[in-house]
Amino acid sequence: MKLLTIPIGLAASLSLLALPLASCSAASAPAGGGQVAATEQQGADETFAITDIGTFEEPWALALEPGTGRAFVTERAGAIRFVSPDGKAGTLSGVPKVDYGGQGGLGDFIFAPDYAKSHMVYLSWVETGQGDTRGAVVGRARLDCATPSSCALAELKVIWRQVPKVSGRGHYSHRLAFSPDCKYLFVSSGERQKFTPAQDMSVNLGKIVRLLPDGTPAPGNPFAAKSGIASQIWTLGHRNVLGLAFDAQGRLWDLEHGPKGGDEINLVKPGQNYGWPVVSNGDNYDGTPIPRHATRPDFTAPAISWNPVIAPGDFIFYSGSAFPEWRGQVIVAGLGSEGLVRVAIDGESAREVARYPLGTRIRDIAQATDGSIWVIEDGKHGRLRRLAPAR
Repeated sequence: MKLLTIPIGLAASLSLLALPLASCSAASAPAGGGQVAATEQQGADETFAITDIGTFEEPWALALEPGTGRAFVTERAGAIRFVSPDGKAGTLSGVPKVDYGGQGGLGDFIFAPDYAKSHMVYLSWVETGQGDTRGAVVGRARLDCATPSSCALAELKVIWRQVPKVSGRGHYSHRLAFSPDCKYLFVSSGERQKFTPAQDMSVNLGKIVRLLPDGTPAPGNPFAAKSGIASQIWTLGHRNVLGLAFDAQGRLWDLEHGPKGGDEINLVKPGQNYGWPVVSNGDNYDGTPIPRHATRPDFTAPAISWNPVIAPGDFIFYSGSAFPEWRGQVIVAGLGSEGLVRVAIDGESAREVARYPLGTRIRDIAQATDGSIWVIEDGKHGRLRRLAPAR
């Protein structure tokens, strides 16, 4: 079928599409690490009925507001805009000043697990340091909406920072995810293209950290006995983690950019070391080889890796009814692969099932309560698109 495009003002039928609030209940190295085999290729017009909702400037994160269906999108230069199901568009005030450039700027945006009561949101961005340095930070604020098209971030407070701030404008990662029991905030912290910090326990670069909702280190973290920065750390040896998500079993997974080859999905287990930059299933951009995961079984190997890369943006575990055969599987937003990549989880390993070309770089992805998939394109004039089953 042909792609369907409608203007924002005609989007009134797109109601009840927000993800529900998180369900707050308690909840050996993977055999993966090999390259993926050829998989099914299916055109978007065979799979999806696509509705264009609006356009955004260099969007980075997409979040659907629980209960209202409004889509909130961060733009890297330092704006947050939203579109409601009835087509009303708005912009948030009170957004922090960001260090914009390279891969940096405004980052992730998520709703607190108790958002219906607290109206709290969490966001990440890049701030300037002394000299030619910068680093990612995480803040939380209350979302105040005076009207359906007028909202503000109130009482914004920084609760976590990358340490140390360094030069360069790459590999911030700064993705956010709450645990299913709603007690812990996980933050991905890239190694900032500096390689060795990923193995240095005195810094939080190249790590995934586990925090309490106020940003303090969570009790019981695997390296808490070391105190200092190490008390934040959940896992280490990461390069550039652009996706964090929990599966239906309450297990945390990440989606990580490799170098020249070696994009990967990892099952994230406390205290594990994922090997970067000592090992990878890709090589350096200058062509120099990196030892493969198979050479170092003391590091945790990925559940799946890609070579050539898919250059992922983010991912979700699909749980909806619109695409029933996708339930329990990973749906990856592909930048370099310009579409969606569907991945099945087999225990602690993973395998690619299918690809759905969309013809543009896809930066972020979200699932609505009706099971439709929402994606946001990368770059200038990135479209916000709703993907429903083709009829």
